[in-house]
Amino acid sequence: MGIYRDQVLPRLVDRSCAARSLDPWRAAATEGLTGRVVEIGFGSGHNAAFYPPEVERVLAVEPAAVSRKLADRRMASSRVKVEHIGLDGQSLPLDDDTCDSALSTFSLCTIPDARQALLELRRVLRPGARFHFLEHGLATDAAVAAWQRRIEPWQLRLSGGCHLTRDPLELVSEAGFVIDHVEQRFAQGLKSWSWLSVGTASKPR
Repeated sequence: MGIYRDQVLPRLVDRSCAARSLDPWRAAATEGLTGRVVEIGFGSGHNAAFYPPEVERVLAVEPAAVSRKLADRRMASSRVKVEHIGLDGQSLPLDDDTCDSALSTFSLCTIPDARQALLELRRVLRPGARFHFLEHGLATDAAVAAWQRRIEPWQLRLSGGCHLTRDPLELVSEAGFVIDHVEQRFAQGLKSWSWLSVGTASKPR
């Protein structure tokens, strides 16, 4: 699984995340980002085209070397300076209360300890700052959720540990964020993979 995980899977994820149907979702997730932004699960840089003018710098965290290489072109064309700062969202090399915003898109499903990653984001965000997220997860439709639970063991093996049954809103709330706004609905595609949540949550002051 080493070659598949390290070389093939990042390229498959890059292609699937390049779907134009996701553009409105990315625009919604990045709207309102400001200042110094920490982005976990930066991937191959698909959000770079959507950073608003208020973003000054993006501090990117991405473990996959191939994804970081694939991101080079998108980073070069972005008006925002992007700096890779680490490999592990569960341990951010940043001081407390030093970031103005945080972003995660399609990352909480795969990070081994998503709760720890969210606690790290809360730690490095300034009081009152917002965490922006776009995640897939457990559907509220009972029939879809049942299928998600059935196929999750195969999903985990083939998709590098990506879960179908995590509830991103539950994870965000349990990490101590206060959810400000969220929109949930099925996106284009197979329903087991397309129940999306996009929104923002604040670090308490």
